[in-house]
Order: sequence, then structure tokens, then C-alpha cells
Amino acid sequence: MLESVQLATSKEVGFLNVKHLKRYWHKNRLLRSGKIKQDHLLNEWNIDITLLGILNIGLEQTVKYLYEENPDFETLEKWILHLNNGKLNNYKIEQFNNYIDTLKVAYMANEPEDRVLSESDMNFWNENGYIIIRNAVSKEDCECTIEAICNYIDIDRYNSNTWYAPHTAKQGIMVQLFQHPALEKNRNSPIIRKAYEQLWQRKDLWINADRVGFNPPETESWKFPGPRMHWDVSLKMPIPFGTQGILYLADTAYNQGAFSLVPGFHNRIGTWLHNLPSNVQPRNEDIYSLGVQPIVANAGDFIIWHHALPHGSSVNSSNQPRFVQYMNYEPLDAFKQDEWI
Repeated sequence: MLESVQLATSKEVGFLNVKHLKRYWHKNRLLRSGKIKQDHLLNEWNIDITLLGILNIGLEQTVKYLYEENPDFETLEKWILHLNNGKLNNYKIEQFNNYIDTLKVAYMANEPEDRVLSESDMNFWNENGYIIIRNAVSKEDCECTIEAICNYIDIDRYNSNTWYAPHTAKQGIMVQLFQHPALEKNRNSPIIRKAYEQLWQRKDLWINADRVGFNPPETESWKFPGPRMHWDVSLKMPIPFGTQGILYLADTAYNQGAFSLVPGFHNRIGTWLHNLPSNVQPRNEDIYSLGVQPIVANAGDFIIWHHALPHGSSVNSSNQPRFVQYMNYEPLDAFKQDEWI
């Protein structure tokens, strides 16, 4: 059990001088060997995800590497440096290390002059639980990102014969691409960051290093694998405030595998859960009967939604693939329920 294991402290560092990294590596090594359980140290989830974000490495990417390769700590650091072409963001590392030293969040209030969402935008958000930020990323940057995705999974955007070949980076409609200058540029969009700051009503937010998506049209031999409608948050009440986000890299019609959600469900999820029979698992209910709406938007438009909304991708019945990039900002002290329901 965890109590009998001497776990590395968050202040121990290697040659990268990144705090908490050795502890994160050690936790995963102990999990791999069965010496601690998966549900231990759940209170460090925010710190773990923020750590990966400042190192520009993805969660799935890192967990897979740790479990398949079981590297020693120095090898892990070299792997991180290699993924980032030998250069990390020293400012982010300094800010993160300062948090580990003090365990104090440098809360900064969102100022009126930094706000990019209008009063009507905020009213729409409060009522519907999502907002579309138009032209958050330029069309040119979207095209560069699509090119990066196509090159990474060896497809021709305009040749459907290439869309369905298996590739190790494909995970359903998700693509395990995390490091690329085009992705990083999109993550640094000022308007996206400011929108998140306004919704969170604070500026001390950290971005994750999430992946991209490629959803081609269904065929007789290739069927949409999901993810269908779901939640990525515990349904234990009360559900705390939290966000998620997706960038459309190409114009996306309603039948083009559009991202879908149930508008306004964050305002009624408590009543819905309360009225379910006690023996019913809410995640097994027919979410589509709740009023699912596909979101039509253009290249460069960014959608932020409240994580209490059921959401998912949809079947692509058009003749064009859907290209997207996922990203999200949140503070280090964002509250998470300690029980997964």
C-alpha cells in the first residue's frame, strides 16, 4: 500500500530542474508494478496534468511510454527533451516550480479591459453552457495544422483512398499528435486564452497539451468508432465549474462529424440525476433523447463548453473529413470530486 512506500517528493528534480516530475514518474512506476493503486493520490491530478502541460507532452502519450518502456528517470527526461526538440519553456517551468515550493496559487483577477466576450455572449453561455469564438485562429494557421496532421498519419487530404489506412497514431478518430509548432501556435491564441480567463473569472490558468482529431466519412467498411455522447467529469453532485474546448481546423457542416452537445444541460443536470431511479446508471441512459445539437462552425472557430454538458463527436455522412484540435485552460486549484460516478 502507498503508506509503506517511500515516494519521491515533489521537490526532487533531475537535470531538467522540473519539480514534481520525479514524483510523477515514481507514481507511475509503482502503479505499473502494482505497489500502489490507481485511485491513490487523486488529489494530485491537477498538478500532474499541469506538469505535462508545461512540458508540452500529452497524457496518453506519456502514460503509454511509461508503461511500455518503463524508463529510468534520466531516460524519461531525455525523452521529454527529444519530443520538444531540445527546448522547454523555462518561464512555465519557473512558475510551476514556484507553485510546488509555496503550494500557493498566484490568483490573478480577470480585468474588464481583457474581456473578449460580450454581455450577450455571457448570457448565451449562462443559458446554453457553450460559446463559439469566431476566428480565434487564422485560416492560414488552420491549414498548417491540417497539413501537419496529414503528414503525421500519412494521408492525402484530398484523396479518400488514403483516409482509412491503419496508423499507429490513430486511436479511433483521435490522433496522438501532441508536439508540433502549428499546434503550439494555436494553443497560444490570445483570444482563446482571454475567453477562458473571462469564463473562469481569473487569469492564472494553465493550458494542457492535448491531441488532434481526424474523423473521415463513414463507408461500408469503416464505421464511426465514437466517442459518442458522454461526460468527462464525475457526475457526483454538485458538479464543479469546469471547461473543455475544441478548435475546428476546417469548415464543418452538421453532417460532417460535427462536435455535438446538449445545450443548457448544466442548468438541469442536478434535477435529471435526482429523478433517475436509484438502480439506474446515468451514463447508460439514452443521452440522445436529451436534445443533442451538432455545432456547425468554420475553420478557426473555437468552441468552449461547460463540462457538465453531455458531448461527443458524430457520424460523418458527408464526403469531407473533419479536422480538429483539442485544448483547454484551467487553474491549478480547479476542484475535482473525489468520487467517480
